[in-house]
Amino acid sequence: MSEATASVDEADPDATAEAAPAADRRSLSRIGRVLFGLGLALQASEDFRDMEDTVEYADSAGVPMPEIAAPFASGMMLVCGLGVALWRLPRLSTGGAATFLAVVTATMHDFWNEEGDASGERLAFFGNLAMFGAALAFLREAYRR
Repeated sequence: MSEATASVDEADPDATAEAAPAADRRSLSRIGRVLFGLGLALQASEDFRDMEDTVEYADSAGVPMPEIAAPFASGMMLVCGLGVALWRLPRLSTGGAATFLAVVTATMHDFWNEEGDASGERLAFFGNLAMFGAALAFLREAYRR
């Protein structure tokens, strides 16, 4: 490494990240997409394992037609999660995941409306908020390609 490169790296730690080979950045992005997509798909599979409770939870949150909406939303999450993990139809998959998370986060985990201990809903809200951020980042990536 030359002195000029070393001084740039010391002055701006992000400069080394920008200089990283494109293959390394793609690998990190791929790992992130697989983890995010599988996380969504596995959560959906848990919803399907106990659909009765999933429907009941949706009903308690005031979701209209929960016996239709809950399986539809879980199916959407499963398909979108697998699409993101496998990077198939990436714009549709990431857009669907982002849409799902935008709607579900604010409507199903509205901890600010809960009476009593709302720590579970607050935790679910912040977890979904983080996943929503990841979905938006991957959506941007899908449109850049």
